[in-house]
Amino acid sequence: MGLDLRARSLVNTTPFEIFYHAPDKTVLTSHSVGELVLRGAGVVEQTCGGLTANLWDDPFEWTLPETLSTPARVYEYLDEVEQTRRNAFARFLNDRDLEKLIATPAGDAQPLVSLLLDTLLRAGGYQARAAVILTLLVRVNSPVV
Repeated sequence: MGLDLRARSLVNTTPFEIFYHAPDKTVLTSHSVGELVLRGAGVVEQTCGGLTANLWDDPFEWTLPETLSTPARVYEYLDEVEQTRRNAFARFLNDRDLEKLIATPAGDAQPLVSLLLDTLLRAGGYQARAAVILTLLVRVNSPVV
């Protein structure tokens, strides 16, 4: 399952009343399912926006719970991220493009393939953490049988 589909699946399976609910810090983490899903999408948006428009802005400000306060708004944001990703990937003409050096905001240059793999790993990591937290929240909130 791709990052976009997995993000949407996490949104679909998380009751929105707990989407931004962070578990007790002593349990696992202080991050909510929603925060982690949006951070994963933000990593993709930042990388692909950087590749297409040289805008490496952190999407933190426009992915706050106050802004993405309904499932529809979360889906709209995921749609925007997916479109940004498609625009970036449409620019890759062949496999040799993956060998090109890309200047990053940190000032270093690295092969495009390395940048994309790092993005995939970070975004996937956020999603994996969100899935674990969702499982934890469901177990904690389910009646014991």
